[in-house]
Amino acid sequence: MSDSSQAGFSPEQQQYLQGFYAGCEAIRSSNGLPTFAATLGISSGSAPADNCPADARSAHSAAQDQALAAGKKLTPEEQAKRTKDPFQMWDEIAANASAGKFPKGTDIFLYKYHGLFFVAPAQDSFMCRLRFAGGMTNSHQLRGVADLAEQFGGGYVDATTRSNLQIREIKAEHALEIINGLIDLGIVSRGSGADNIRNITATPTAGIDPLELYDVRPLCREMHHYILQHPEMYGLPRKFNIAFDGGGTISALADTNDIGFFAVRVPDGRSQPAGVYFRLELGGITGHGDFARDAGVLLKAEQCIPVAAAILKVFLREGDRTDRKKARLKYVLERFGHAGFLAEVERLLLQPLVKMPVSDCEPRVVPNPLAHFGAHPQRQAGLNYVGVVFPVGRIQVDQLRGLAAIAQRYGSGTIRLTVWQNLLISDIPTANLPAVEEAIRQLGLTTSVTNVRAGLVACTGNAGCRFAASNTKLHAKQVAEYLEQRLELDQPVNIHLTGCHHSCAQHYIGDIGLLATKVSRGEEMVEGYHVFVGGGYGNNREIGRQIATSIPAAEIPPLLERLLLTFLGNRAGDEETFREWSRAQSIESLQTLTLQATSLEPQLVGANA
Repeated sequence: MSDSSQAGFSPEQQQYLQGFYAGCEAIRSSNGLPTFAATLGISSGSAPADNCPADARSAHSAAQDQALAAGKKLTPEEQAKRTKDPFQMWDEIAANASAGKFPKGTDIFLYKYHGLFFVAPAQDSFMCRLRFAGGMTNSHQLRGVADLAEQFGGGYVDATTRSNLQIREIKAEHALEIINGLIDLGIVSRGSGADNIRNITATPTAGIDPLELYDVRPLCREMHHYILQHPEMYGLPRKFNIAFDGGGTISALADTNDIGFFAVRVPDGRSQPAGVYFRLELGGITGHGDFARDAGVLLKAEQCIPVAAAILKVFLREGDRTDRKKARLKYVLERFGHAGFLAEVERLLLQPLVKMPVSDCEPRVVPNPLAHFGAHPQRQAGLNYVGVVFPVGRIQVDQLRGLAAIAQRYGSGTIRLTVWQNLLISDIPTANLPAVEEAIRQLGLTTSVTNVRAGLVACTGNAGCRFAASNTKLHAKQVAEYLEQRLELDQPVNIHLTGCHHSCAQHYIGDIGLLATKVSRGEEMVEGYHVFVGGGYGNNREIGRQIATSIPAAEIPPLLERLLLTFLGNRAGDEETFREWSRAQSIESLQTLTLQATSLEPQLVGANA
């Protein structure tokens, strides 16, 4: 507490208040909450900060100063950060909420540091993005999020491709009600938007996977708290993604992140003692056509967070602050080269990194693309987890409460969000599986892997995002309804619909990827998509190949039907995947299929045909 805030109190009272205040701060910090000082925009010292805290401001200000000294112009976002500390806007946010006003100008950007996105003109409302370390939450928090979404939002919640949740349709006057309600639940939204490290993702079966090499939950939690407690992490030149893959059954898509940590086993007879380590991969950004690349580095588990912190500090210093399109880690790596970048990281660590080729490690477990749907045994004898399908990543609040109740009644109350826009309920005794499946069905949800909807991934679309060119969630539902009436799948086919070049739904790595665009039809501009096929990740990492351009949304379902029927009728055995089949086809033959899409005859082809 500041000296001025203690005026009028006796020395004994001041001592008591200081101890009480410090204790409150410690409790909040230990529970992963921002301190009162951070929330209120007060420095960690004894007096309120005049502007940005010195340690936080000096890091990104030095990078900004360097750009200005070179005669360059800062982006509007960088200028906004330079002018105003977003974490000293609490009173301003409160005043706007009281007056029912949304932010204006660059304040729209600064509000995102609190997780509040003003999404006009798509919706005249806020969207609030949350944070769950490794996607881990529980039934109590899930019920609380449902209550907040019902009382202050649109009555539904969206799951994201970063193992996260979003509450939408929040009115201006409810901005603080949402943030404070989340804090009361032990959930934070701080730094979930703007130029921050986004939700830390992980293998959703961490700690319960029979095949995993390492339970990454403690690492996710440690990284999560590191971000919350280091102000300089909020001065990055652009958003940043980090993922931990424990080497188990379900992929965390870590190779699509700026930093990916992959658990690996080193056998006897190598340059390092046998055991489980982590490989470091850098520079993933599939929206820009790139996967993370192995850095040739082997890390012990306890080294992961310090190394991540050093990478972030180099990025903070060297990232481009004059061009948002070139401000991601990928472009720093291109400028320095991987070896040069790692040398900068080692200077901060004050010690060299252990180098070892990935070929000296045992091959990774091949992920099971079916493992995030349906019931699967855990490593704990007699227990199982169940993967629940969310229709295009959206769930109503009553369904959310229902899933929370199922987790509490039949499991441990643990909920695990995935990068596939769905969730897992874990720790269910085998005897309770039929009851769980029926309870999920009663909610109007499914766990079926053969359902067309199981492979659908869709971003928010233009119903809730100003960048999107099409209504992706609506079109995803239309695709599902159309295909379900015409074909059956005996294996999952991931269909990713993304609304813009930011590729939040990662269209490039889908079996089928759809990138929204506007299409000219006569004198009208209609919603449509570019079509990509054959994307993959992990052991099958591939950027999808574009086979069609500017297809109206109404023509997408028959086009996909033609592709899938041709695949089912011509694949080399039931085990061949759509990705494998499509990669074996020429672009010309696939393009021919798209031209035939409007002349389809209804038919049923699939496992039971």
